[in-house]
Amino acid sequence: MGNRNGKPSTYVESVLDVVGETPMVKLQRSTQPGVTVLAKLEMQNPGGSVKDRIAKCMIEEAEKANKIHPEKTTIVEATSGNTGIGVAMAAASKGYKCIIIMPQLPPMQERYLICRKFGAHVHLTAAAKGMPGALDYLKQTLAANADYWCPTQFENPDNPKAHVENTGPEIWRQCKGKIDYFIAGVGTGGTVNGAGRFLKKKNPKMKIICVEPTESRVLVGEQHTKHTVLGIGAGFQPKFIEELEPGAAFKEGARGIVDEFLHASSEQSCEWATTLAKNEGLLVGPSSGAAAKVAAEIAARPEAKGKTIVFISPSSGIRYLNHPLLWADVKGEAAAALPAPPNMSPDAPLLGWDSSKAKM
Repeated sequence: MGNRNGKPSTYVESVLDVVGETPMVKLQRSTQPGVTVLAKLEMQNPGGSVKDRIAKCMIEEAEKANKIHPEKTTIVEATSGNTGIGVAMAAASKGYKCIIIMPQLPPMQERYLICRKFGAHVHLTAAAKGMPGALDYLKQTLAANADYWCPTQFENPDNPKAHVENTGPEIWRQCKGKIDYFIAGVGTGGTVNGAGRFLKKKNPKMKIICVEPTESRVLVGEQHTKHTVLGIGAGFQPKFIEELEPGAAFKEGARGIVDEFLHASSEQSCEWATTLAKNEGLLVGPSSGAAAKVAAEIAARPEAKGKTIVFISPSSGIRYLNHPLLWADVKGEAAAALPAPPNMSPDAPLLGWDSSKAKM
C-alpha cells in the first residue's frame, strides 16, 4: 500500500517530502446538479495550505543554486500569513533562522502563533499600510542585512514553477484529463500562472478563471478597498498575472491564458465557506469560499452542463478563528455556552446547554 505521494507506506526523511499530492473532493449538495465540481484540498499539505508548495520549491531551488545555507542564511519573507507559515515550516525543517513580516492586524493572530511555534521571529508592520507596507519594511530589512535572503514570493519564478511541475500535473491526473474549468484565487498569482499554463497546454479549450475580492478588483482596473478575504486581493497587480500578457491593460475580459476575472465579496466568501462546512463537511477559509462561490456561478451556466470544474481550496477554516466574519456567530454562541468560570455547583442541572435552542 502506498501513501498519497505514491511512495511505500513507510517514513519519509523530512516533512517537506509530504508536500503536495493533496486530495480532490466532489461537491455533493452545494452546486448545480449535472455538473462535476471538484475542490482541490490544499489544507492537506503539512503546513496547512497551498503555500507549502512554493515555500519548498523556492527554498530548495535557492539551495541548489548555492544562494543560501542554514549555517549562514536567515530567511525573511513578507506575507499575509500562509506563505509565512509555509516558509517558517520549511526553515524549521532545514535548520534555517527565519523572520516573517506581516501587517499588525487581528486576523493575523493564528498566523503569528503558528510562525512563532515553528521558531520563526515575527515582525509586525503598520496596519494601515497593509501588505504594501510590509513589503516596504522587507526591502529595508534586506538592505540592512547582507546575510538575509528573501524568497520574494511575488517575483520569484520558482513560485509558479511549483505549480507547473506539481499542482497542475496532479490535477490533470486526478481528473484523468477531463477538466473544463480551472478556478483559483489570486494572491501572488503563482497558482494561476503555473497550474493554469500547464492545464491550458494540456487542453487549450479549458477555461481558466481568476478570483479576487469584490472590494479589490485591481485585476480589472478597479480600486482596492478593505476586505477580509485573506490571502487574495493584496491591492496591487501581481507580476505573475501581468506577465501572462505583458503590457496589456488590466481590464475586464481575457488576459493570456486567463479567460475571466470573477469575484466574491467578503460576506459571500464567508457564506460559501460556511456552506461547504455544513453541506460538504469541508472546513475551509474565506478564499476557498470565494473560489467556491465562483465555481457555483459557473456551474449554473447552461454551457457548463456535463462539464468538470476544479477550484483550489487554499487553506482550512480552522486557521481563521479570529476572522471578523467567518466564526463570529459561532464564537458568540460559544461564549454564552462556555462561561468562564464554569458553573461548578453540585446542584446545577445535568444539561447545561443545548445549541439547538440557541439563536444564531
